[in-house]
Amino acid sequence: MNTEQEFTTIYNSCASKVHRLCLGYASGNNELANEWLQETFVKVWKHRNSFKGKSSIDTWIYRIAVNVCLGDLRKSRKSITINEEVLSNSIIDDNNDNDEKNIKKMYHCIEKLNEQNRALILLELENIPQATIADTVGLAHGTLRTRLSRIRKSLLKCIRNGK
Repeated sequence: MNTEQEFTTIYNSCASKVHRLCLGYASGNNELANEWLQETFVKVWKHRNSFKGKSSIDTWIYRIAVNVCLGDLRKSRKSITINEEVLSNSIIDDNNDNDEKNIKKMYHCIEKLNEQNRALILLELENIPQATIADTVGLAHGTLRTRLSRIRKSLLKCIRNGK
């Protein structure tokens, strides 16, 4: 990545997905997600010359975003609570209260996952290809599929039981 024009193109193609990833880590706190988004792309710009092309640029950026989110959460031990207004406005159709409740429950359950599992499911929810996710977190594709299956089962159980 050499020029500002390339950076702008990459930013425009990735920013919304990275923002939603950050929003998942921030449990709907848009202000915090925007902060992490900005920090992610500052790092992308600063380290643009270190990108070797061994993975896709998207994978490299997602890895940076996950590290920014987790690093800030660890560093400050921020207590994040779900911003239900943001979730209801950005993800769900107000006409279906049952879906809204299930989405809120899902994000509540996602908060309970360990950091790596949270990263995996948030990337999966963004419809990022599993091969990209595997590269991002350094897992074999088969291992990733198994882990995602277990995470989904755990989330369904959590949503059904409300725990």
